[in-house]
Amino acid sequence: MFDLIFYETEDGKLPVSDLLKTLEPKLHARVISYLEILEEKGNELRMPYTKHLDDGIFELCVSQGSNIVRILFFFLPQRQIIVTNGFVKKQQKTPVKEILLAKERRDDYLLRCYKGGTRPC
Repeated sequence: MFDLIFYETEDGKLPVSDLLKTLEPKLHARVISYLEILEEKGNELRMPYTKHLDDGIFELCVSQGSNIVRILFFFLPQRQIIVTNGFVKKQQKTPVKEILLAKERRDDYLLRCYKGGTRPC
């Protein structure tokens, strides 16, 4: 079992939680279900659930009918999964801006929360 942690911005916002609130109920339930599977299986979970994108950033692939959601995340050694951002997929490839955002949030999380940062996360 892994600890699933939602990235929190410096001003206290939870981007993935905010995304989940915008989803229709069936899709929301499916994303939660997939997050629970990710929490259980961690880095053993593979396609079709997860995919490595770049530089330690992974995506959780969730579809419900014609709706597709991607949730980006990274792993920490203490069996932790940090969920950084997500989006409703509209194109075939994951947008580069989403991958860059995940990397920025990973760097921010590591600086503030993981390596003895002054603000608890």
